Amino acid sequence: MVKKRLPEFKRQEWFRFKKLGTKWRKPRGSDSKMRVRMSGRGKMASMGYRVPKNTRGLHPTGLKEVLVKNTMDLAGIDTSCQVVRISSGVGKRKKQQILKKADELKIRVLNPGVNRA
Repeated sequence: MVKKRLPEFKRQEWFRFKKLGTKWRKPRGSDSKMRVRMSGRGKMASMGYRVPKNTRGLHPTGLKEVLVKNTMDLAGIDTSCQVVRISSGVGKRKKQQILKKADELKIRVLNPGVNRA
């Protein structure tokens, strides 16, 4: 089962004031057009947009992401249902070691980077 695409839920009047930003906040004003769901006012986040339970937290490919910090973490990876994402705190040398080991085990890495060895 594939996740459905969700609309961008943006804060009410995000385009008028830069200081508001686009982060979602529920409109609560009594005269709010967005709160009463008038057309053309942007979508409101609600339970109807929730994705199916078995696809929550999955990568768009349908596989489960596993965070890896060293080469030993690659040992228990099931290639049929899991993919690897290398932690951001890992340095260049250790990242190359992880990529080399992942190639040997035929494990897919989501963020190999430009300097692939």
